[in-house]
Amino acid sequence: MTAAGQAVAASQQFAALHRRGEPFLLPNAWDVASAVLLANAGFPAVGTTSLGVTAAAGLIDGAGQGRAAVLDLARRIVPRLIVPVTVDVEGGYSDDPGEVAALACELASVGTAGINLEDARPGGTLRSAAAQARIIRAVTDVAPGLFVNARTDTFWLGIGPEPGRLTDTIGRLLAYADAGASGVFVPGLADLQAVDTITARIPQPLNLLWQPGASLAELGQAGVARVSTGSAPYRRALAAGLATAVAARDGSPPPAGDITYAELVAVLDGSGAA
Repeated sequence: MTAAGQAVAASQQFAALHRRGEPFLLPNAWDVASAVLLANAGFPAVGTTSLGVTAAAGLIDGAGQGRAAVLDLARRIVPRLIVPVTVDVEGGYSDDPGEVAALACELASVGTAGINLEDARPGGTLRSAAAQARIIRAVTDVAPGLFVNARTDTFWLGIGPEPGRLTDTIGRLLAYADAGASGVFVPGLADLQAVDTITARIPQPLNLLWQPGASLAELGQAGVARVSTGSAPYRRALAAGLATAVAARDGSPPPAGDITYAELVAVLDGSGAA
């Protein structure tokens, strides 16, 4: 199969995972090793976390600095996995629809199945719904097979008081859906009644951000199709690494459980690649 054919097949496979009321858990990787390990663990798809990718490069998430790092990682991850890969591209690293569309084309050309594209801008503001819809339309026009997960940060940033925030969120999601988004993403939303309201209004599959204690079954009953871990695994990995170093220095017990040197080498030399 050609590279283009593989990309189309991956996108179709990824889209088929999104079933309203039957949410799948999408783990988010930050490097090749984490991506391969997650795929080997049986997850049906792997995403990237912009925070993990940018922080690993010494950059600030959400500041529009991570384009090169994100694209480089996609080029290294996608060929290693047999499961679909979706890439978090923040707001597309530009307000110019043509530039964001060019990035989407580059990602699609290496076999990426989907992208997360958010309406937050550096500085903690949101693009207008109309501006974001133009960007989404430009992306879907040039990369029609790419699964575009349109994220709004109304709840994540706490924009406006309730119930106006929910009304604004629905308006934005409808605009993004009309522009060709394949799915919609509302991180920070936890109220199941609000989730019910959104899934009743928006035909595209709804993605939420995992929170400790979240029940996939309950979210499924509210119509959710996908739950992402976001940066939580990366931040937990940093905490475990720091705790291990502190334990070694202080002579205290390190955190329980790790991946052995030999296991990681086996994964990365190809014998354990997913």
